[in-house]
Amino acid sequence: MNISKFNRKKFILPSIGFYKEHREVTKYSFIFWAVVRKEFTDYLTSWRIIILLAIIALTCLGSLYTAVTAIQDAISQSEEAQSIAADSFLFLKLFTVSDGTLPPFTTFITFLGPLLGIALGFDAINSERNKGTLSRLMAQPIPRDYVLNAKFTSALLINVVLFFMLGLLVMGLGILIIGIPPTFEEFMRIILFLVISVAYVAFWLNVGILFSVQFRQPATSALAGIAIWIFFSVFYSMIISLIQKTMMPSAGSQQVQEAIAQYGFIQNLSRLSPSYLFNESTTILLTPSVRTLGPLSMEQRTGAIPSPLPLDQSLILIWPQLTSLIAITVVCFAISYVIFMKQEIRSK
Repeated sequence: MNISKFNRKKFILPSIGFYKEHREVTKYSFIFWAVVRKEFTDYLTSWRIIILLAIIALTCLGSLYTAVTAIQDAISQSEEAQSIAADSFLFLKLFTVSDGTLPPFTTFITFLGPLLGIALGFDAINSERNKGTLSRLMAQPIPRDYVLNAKFTSALLINVVLFFMLGLLVMGLGILIIGIPPTFEEFMRIILFLVISVAYVAFWLNVGILFSVQFRQPATSALAGIAIWIFFSVFYSMIISLIQKTMMPSAGSQQVQEAIAQYGFIQNLSRLSPSYLFNESTTILLTPSVRTLGPLSMEQRTGAIPSPLPLDQSLILIWPQLTSLIAITVVCFAISYVIFMKQEIRSK
């Protein structure tokens, strides 16, 4: 009897401990998603976010109209142009082609995506701190990191819903207007493009959250985020052009290998910009006829067949760009996390 009781306790006590641990994990998971749901609702009911989402939706639909107009003009020229359009990933041109009146869909995402990310994150923490609600929130049985993680998760869900909604809307309208459904490869390329767009905006979201954690005034964090965006969008390309002019000697005074090496160095400097990484990724995904991101020598071109890249080869080509986007997003969030966990939170 004593041995059987001992064995019973030996097996029952660990199971009780596992049950308690599982119940604690479930409770904290429920708390985390409750905070995420609250933040997600606040974003949806914020006039600032509603106006910005409406601007992005209208501009993207405007770019769809210009793309459809350009495609219809090209198809109506001749039967030969129509056959070429049918064989050259016509559906992907909805995201890359324009008639000149408005930029294409990808350009709008490159330009307006950072504004959306910064707008979602620039007052994520400092607004709560200034209102005094952050200290009251920390007084509840909620882990401190749940606040920052919930802010990021809810804003990321907003981006996922927005971009996939816009992408599916463009595809649906494209089918109705053009009358040609996308192939499976075109559909997968568009889905991957939307995933990369979410990752691109997530970086700027973390930039906004970082400045929101660092600065106490929302205006200061917003201006800092916009300054970083303007630097990479406008001035960084000017700096790269200046470096390129100073490095390149006169024509004919260098070997081909030296010219390729210098071009690769300039290209690597350009890849320090998130916008450049995003543009390279979208170019390869949405334009399968582009087979490389760097220069090719005459030896490399000899014997090459001018055909579009398959999807798996396109993914291999843009894998470094996608990895870099995710890496800088994680690093930016990690810096925000460390600063927020070390900050002292006091009530007014």
